[in-house]
Amino acid sequence: MIKSKKVWLLGLIALLVIGFYLLGLNQYFDLSVLKEKTHGFTAYYQANPWQTSLWFFLIYIVSTAVSIPGASILTLAGGAVFGLWWGVVLVSFASTIGASLAFLLSRYVLKDSIQQKFSDKLADTNAGIEKEGAFYLFTLRLIVVFPFWLINMLMGLTPIKLRTYFWVSQLGMFPATILFVNAGTQLAKVEHVGDILSPAVAVSFALLGLFPLIARAIPGIVRRYTVLKAYKKPGSFDYNLVVIGGGSAGLVSSYIAAAVKAKVLLVEKDKMGGDCLNTGCVPSKSLIKSSRFLADLTRSERYGIKSASAEYDFADVLERVSLVIKQIEPHDSVDRYTQLGVECVQGDARVVSPWQVLVNDKIVTTQNIIIATGAKPCVPTIEGLEQVRYYTSDTIWSLRERPERLLVVGAGPIGCELGQSFSRLGCQVTMVDFAERIMLLEDEAAASLLMMQLESEGVELKLQHSIESFRVEGNEQFATLVQKEGGSLQLRFDAVLFAIGRQANTSGFGLQELGVKTTRSGTIEVDKYMRTCVPTIYACGDVAGPYQFTHTAAHYAWYSTVNSLFGDIWRFKVDHRVIPRVTFTEPEIASVGYNEQTAKVAGLVTETTVFQLKELDRAIVDGKTEGFIKVLTPLGKDKILGVTIVGEHAGEILPEFVLAMKYGLSLNKILGTIHAYPTWAESSKYTAGVWKKNHPPKKLLALIERYHSAKRK
Repeated sequence: MIKSKKVWLLGLIALLVIGFYLLGLNQYFDLSVLKEKTHGFTAYYQANPWQTSLWFFLIYIVSTAVSIPGASILTLAGGAVFGLWWGVVLVSFASTIGASLAFLLSRYVLKDSIQQKFSDKLADTNAGIEKEGAFYLFTLRLIVVFPFWLINMLMGLTPIKLRTYFWVSQLGMFPATILFVNAGTQLAKVEHVGDILSPAVAVSFALLGLFPLIARAIPGIVRRYTVLKAYKKPGSFDYNLVVIGGGSAGLVSSYIAAAVKAKVLLVEKDKMGGDCLNTGCVPSKSLIKSSRFLADLTRSERYGIKSASAEYDFADVLERVSLVIKQIEPHDSVDRYTQLGVECVQGDARVVSPWQVLVNDKIVTTQNIIIATGAKPCVPTIEGLEQVRYYTSDTIWSLRERPERLLVVGAGPIGCELGQSFSRLGCQVTMVDFAERIMLLEDEAAASLLMMQLESEGVELKLQHSIESFRVEGNEQFATLVQKEGGSLQLRFDAVLFAIGRQANTSGFGLQELGVKTTRSGTIEVDKYMRTCVPTIYACGDVAGPYQFTHTAAHYAWYSTVNSLFGDIWRFKVDHRVIPRVTFTEPEIASVGYNEQTAKVAGLVTETTVFQLKELDRAIVDGKTEGFIKVLTPLGKDKILGVTIVGEHAGEILPEFVLAMKYGLSLNKILGTIHAYPTWAESSKYTAGVWKKNHPPKKLLALIERYHSAKRK
């Protein structure tokens, strides 16, 4: 219904424009004709002042609303016929009303479809318009080389409010209105419209338009100057870049800097490789692999094997984790990065000025600094905690004796991965979380599938519970759990693992003394170039966020490094649009972009396409048919807005969708790509096939059916 109304409206406008030219009214938008007819128009105005004013006012509004070229001629006519002041009043209000109608027309007809189609690309633009839309519009109105009809159409696609658009347009167009109306009062002297807007006048208007934006930027410039003014800038520098922290973000930053021939110093106080190598990704995935092997043995009947078992020692499994870390250590070692051109130092680093870092007992000078100090697990303040045996994702790897009863606090990715693994290694695992379900940020159906798997393996879930206190009685440890809706229970355990998030490492590096700001979540506050409020200091990785993944640490490290080294020439704005994530449980959960819950919160109108992995030949062969692929698209469109995959090899299937979203490839493009058979990757193509099946080209198929029918006769 709405679509048909839009079509009728566009048809009416088209008729108005066609009629305008068919009736020859366009001749009155010619400067020579205007000069010739001016005396007649003036005489008619003197005889019928209000009627003439009304007709002129309405004609100006309509021509502006439907974007008929000739506003400058009409403005000259206003000055020639009505004089300066009455002409300015008529033209000023008529042009603003007409522009507002064109703005509303663009918003009604195009905004929804454009915003849905380019939602990811327009996110930053929309945020900028909501924050500083009035300044942008005022600038565009004063820089008169921009066609006003184009401004009307484009601004209609943005979230700027109509009342803001009206008064800013009225104000912004006013100088040009006075200029042209005044020229109209001297119409006989005007030979060309271009003469009115000389280069000098155009530049003056442009500078006037840029002034609000410049004024807006001045406080920031002054603040940066004030920060740097308090410190003496060295005459020369020891380094182009000093990177503090040798984790994922710091390693990538220093490698990129060395690759572009900058002199870079990397300072790490503990172990190279950071959390990912030593306490995070590598050890957890090693543990998951061992526990997954044991779980697969219990399913031997799926593969025609009556029974299978394995003897193992808990300490040996954890020792293997340490061996895997040692095998990968050379990839992140001092020797390797030294060979790459990075100067590596082990020790403490403290920023003492925007250009100076105290490394151990020596002050070094540097043009820029990158803070990549990572994060640490959060440990809550709970009564009696110091009495019990507790671990975090950093310290759990010291275990060599299996805790028979393991209490896992937190049912997010880390809690679910480690909880399932330790359960498979013989621990009786109880998971506690205050939320209504596990994996709260993931698709609800995906989380439900994982929850059923955990419970089937004997993991006990205590959702909507929190821990009030711990206590020790004899040799036994107890936790008092409180339900969200009231009531409590006592839970006996041997060890507790906290997996409730990570806190950025921002203390002890001199940042507070320099006035470096932090966010509410405790991460370092950075701008769209990964720069802190101190212009020579950048931050990336877990310490800055907003995503605390190894792959995003590397992603943001590129922006931090390139912008710090080449920011004086060109800066690159961080791209947050397509961020994948994977939880390595069984089943795996991999996702990117929106899911059904987040799309609803964002107000997006979407449809969901689902492919069940039980329909995939490779899944049947491998005996891993549990799970699905769920793709969100705009209603009736094949553009990918988000993907959730739950099942075997979910993390390996996801990248094709990530690539498609990054570069604007649609489901039809995936469907038209050859995939080897039989592979798990085929599931991407089959998902696209489900979408195509749900959106058949009915009219084309009807024509083809008639074609085949005719051939049979």
